[in-house]
Amino acid sequence: MLRITELKLPLNHPEEALAAAIRNRLRITPRDLVRYTVARRAHDARDKMDIHFVYSVDVTVKNEAPLLARFKRDRHVNPTPDTGYRFVTKAPAGYAGPRPVVVGAGPCGLFAGLILAQMGFRPIILDRGKVVRERTKDTWGLWRRSELNPESNVQFGEGGAGTFSDGKLWSQIKDPRHLGRKVLTEFVKAGAPPEILTEAHPHIGTFRLVTMVESMRATVEALGGEYRFQHRVDDVEIATDAAGNRRVCGLHLQTGERLDTDGPVVLALGHSARDTFHMLHERGVFLEAKPFSIGVRIEHPQSWIDEARFGPCAGHPDLGAAAYSLSHHCRNGRTVYSFCMCPGGTVVAATSEPGRVATNGMSQYSRNERNANSGIVVGIDPARDYPGEPLAGIALQRHWETRAFEVGGGGYMAPAQRLGDFLAGRPSTRLGNVIPSYRPGVHLTDLADCLPDFAVTAMREALVAFGQQIPGYDHPDAVMTGVETRTSSPVRITRGDDFQSVNTAGLYPAGEGAGYAGGILSAAVDGIKIAEAVARDLMGMRPALADAA
Repeated sequence: MLRITELKLPLNHPEEALAAAIRNRLRITPRDLVRYTVARRAHDARDKMDIHFVYSVDVTVKNEAPLLARFKRDRHVNPTPDTGYRFVTKAPAGYAGPRPVVVGAGPCGLFAGLILAQMGFRPIILDRGKVVRERTKDTWGLWRRSELNPESNVQFGEGGAGTFSDGKLWSQIKDPRHLGRKVLTEFVKAGAPPEILTEAHPHIGTFRLVTMVESMRATVEALGGEYRFQHRVDDVEIATDAAGNRRVCGLHLQTGERLDTDGPVVLALGHSARDTFHMLHERGVFLEAKPFSIGVRIEHPQSWIDEARFGPCAGHPDLGAAAYSLSHHCRNGRTVYSFCMCPGGTVVAATSEPGRVATNGMSQYSRNERNANSGIVVGIDPARDYPGEPLAGIALQRHWETRAFEVGGGGYMAPAQRLGDFLAGRPSTRLGNVIPSYRPGVHLTDLADCLPDFAVTAMREALVAFGQQIPGYDHPDAVMTGVETRTSSPVRITRGDDFQSVNTAGLYPAGEGAGYAGGILSAAVDGIKIAEAVARDLMGMRPALADAA
């Protein structure tokens, strides 16, 4: 089978045009083309007057070998890559050895558990929150009634933080083994729309993610895995031998139970498990501070973004809601960039701790809400902004989230400001043409009161620059809502080449909370890598090096 890339067709091309383009590209007759499937479809909107689709297709033809020889110097015609997933090992029939424990049921923990279950190791998956349906009710309790459940919210519970997001399924990770394809394939099996396998920027949306997570849980359980919800890990028990080598030997749960861990423990915690980070630090597990970002969510009418990005093609059903990605290097040495852009979505309350406000963005699969929203955040780093001990970044996050709660007036109302007022340095007293979507609601104020001075200075410069890149982006009526602090984990649970903690054997830090992923897809891929490392450990195999996995 051949893969052809960079096949370009007009936006409104008929279905048969793709087959014709394949034949023309390969210079073959209709009889020589046996079949084709679309491997990837993207649109190129750099020229708004000439928006077109760009396809990669897998093609079966007669007499493939001569064709490959003819196009051997053409980088756009090659053999189709093998994207099938192969397990690194399998447990023997009737496996009765140690059961691996996975802590956390977000994307990373979900795929670590799934792969271990598919390999026959019957994992135990612990999560501090509730099953996804009950968790959804608790999350709506905060949004509708200002009632926060600290153990069941946007951050904690089955599905992890990605459940209440845009459901983006792409990343910039290097993926030579096509593990991302395994993730997408499992999502489709669980009920995701099949087009996520071909779209260049696939997404799912919250409502579909809920049913998919339930389906995948059922698969894990059918394979012998076990879920235990509302089982927060409150302590880890570590044994030290005569040579000073440390190894995890037990977990103490909020239920009062001690779980003996004679096998590996995967720490797929998520970026908001602050109490667990503190506990691990106290137990001597090696942690280090890592960079993250801080800022706000910004909202524009989606129609404004569509028109700016697509011009006269705005509203075309094949294009959907327009997205954007922005970045600006500021005079004060900071970088401001858009983060987790949600076309046709809403800004949501994402706190997990009482008396604090944190925001995030969310979209449904349809992306048909009135506004587009995105984080506008400023990169910060430990050496410059929170030097000292490894948990200093958590303290910084909490400081500004507490300040946002106070400036917002309490009740988890979020502080908000019109962009024009923010640029002018004055508090907002009224809204303009853009209605904020955040619930429980916003309190108009001055966002400079709940952001670091360097962030305010950098954002004021960057927003004007963004207005030059996307006409109307710096419209004075755009609404900014604070604060966005959960862009990524502020700590890294450092691991070695064997994927285990550098100073505590048996602990496998994984995913976004451990500092090794950012987003649903990369976290899920890391979960697969960790599951493979755990399986190798259980079967006494030589570890695969982390940088080669």
